[in-house]
Amino acid sequence: MAETTDGLTIGVVGAGAMGRGIAQVAATGGMKVKLFDVNGEAVNEAAAFIAKMIDRMAEKGTLDAEGAAAAKARIQPISALRELADCGLVVEAVVEKLEVKHELFSELEGIVADDAILASNTSSLPITRIARCLDKPERFAGMHFFNPVPLMRLVEIIAGELTDPAIVDRLFEIGRAMGREPVRVADAPGFLVNQVGRALVLESAHMAMDGVADTVTIDRIMRDAAGFRMGPFELMDLTALDVTYPASVEVWSQNYNLEIFRPARLLRNRMEAGRLGRKTGRGFYDYTSGKQEVPEEAPAPAYDGRPVWIAPMHVAVAAEIETLLRSLGAKVTAGEPGKEDIILVSPLGTDVSLTAAGMELDARQCVGIDGVFGLRSRRTIMRNPATDPDIAASALGLFASDGKPAALVADSAGFVAQRVVALMVNIGCNIAQQGVASPADIDKAVKLGLGYPMGPLEWGDAVGADVVLEILENIQGAYGDTRYRPSPWLKRRALLGLPLHTPD
Repeated sequence: MAETTDGLTIGVVGAGAMGRGIAQVAATGGMKVKLFDVNGEAVNEAAAFIAKMIDRMAEKGTLDAEGAAAAKARIQPISALRELADCGLVVEAVVEKLEVKHELFSELEGIVADDAILASNTSSLPITRIARCLDKPERFAGMHFFNPVPLMRLVEIIAGELTDPAIVDRLFEIGRAMGREPVRVADAPGFLVNQVGRALVLESAHMAMDGVADTVTIDRIMRDAAGFRMGPFELMDLTALDVTYPASVEVWSQNYNLEIFRPARLLRNRMEAGRLGRKTGRGFYDYTSGKQEVPEEAPAPAYDGRPVWIAPMHVAVAAEIETLLRSLGAKVTAGEPGKEDIILVSPLGTDVSLTAAGMELDARQCVGIDGVFGLRSRRTIMRNPATDPDIAASALGLFASDGKPAALVADSAGFVAQRVVALMVNIGCNIAQQGVASPADIDKAVKLGLGYPMGPLEWGDAVGADVVLEILENIQGAYGDTRYRPSPWLKRRALLGLPLHTPD
């Protein structure tokens, strides 16, 4: 293998969206590209599309005219696999079916040179399992790009059980030459990014199915309060449920049905009904007009001025909630709560019912507020089954009285954002514990691959590892569900007061 990418010829098998993107970044990175697809028309269409994208780069000034012309000249559509014989690397981007990949790589191994690298862009199939068909599995690895490839800078370099470490190093060089940010990942279900991404979509689907809030409200909370670019249901409409749900089932089954990755029945039902998202015109939102139709948010009721009694709270949230109440002009009751007061609780990982019962408070007067997420943006108010409707309306009006939006949700251990983010942090900690990737790469990959505001370990440290641990333990205690069992990585660092990036 050459030590640089100068003169390297790369083969790309599959001329769909991913194959086109890989071919484009390879060509703009200075490599000659041979593009193949079993559909000859698709290859020529892809080459024309890539040329148009490169021209657009020149128009925007991200590539000069000479560089654009050279990049386009480096792309060669081919009509037979045997034309890949001189490639130093062949990347497969075909359908996610193991038998198809086995047939392809078995044929490729008889075509390319002994020192050529074979790589798969698979997002869900184990690298070690794909490599079973090869006589030389040590030269095989995963090279998982993200869609759209030219815009998404991340590439996961995945080593199978038998992959030669030198192959991973070489793919790092090639990935960087393509303008990507490579991260080193061990062969694990969903690799790195797709594992962490399950927390947002699956936990949100479980909450919607359990009646905690409707899908639009959950989207608003996760966008406004937690800072995600898109809500989970918007995201699933964009990626399409016939992609998201099967990938989720694959990650779950490869993990021997581990509860933390358990898919929600809601997603299967929607997929089977054909409500796949934007591409079918209907998903969690309606797109029949050509754009996303979002119901208008009902205005918050007016605050009726009733006093607020603040129940004892965790030190992590108490001061900020008291400061907010005073800034809103609420009258805070000292001593015992009055019979007309709003009794305000702010549980971490538990619900209003359990909090009211445990503190022997009048549940009819109790509402909760999420003190971890959204006090400066969208506030999440939680009622319990006994909450007086007038109390709930008064609390909602109070927390929206400064013009910030507020959402009322049903009783739920961990509110909405607490549940999702705590689970995301926990999955990130599990990845670190299992040695799938380094702590730094975990955060980098999630921010680049998913566009999250923070990586899972970084987010856990921002919230407080001890707070995340308490949230998870309390949710697990409330539901008895091992889905929320804290990772040993998280628990040890939280108890010792160490940052989550602290290595073993």
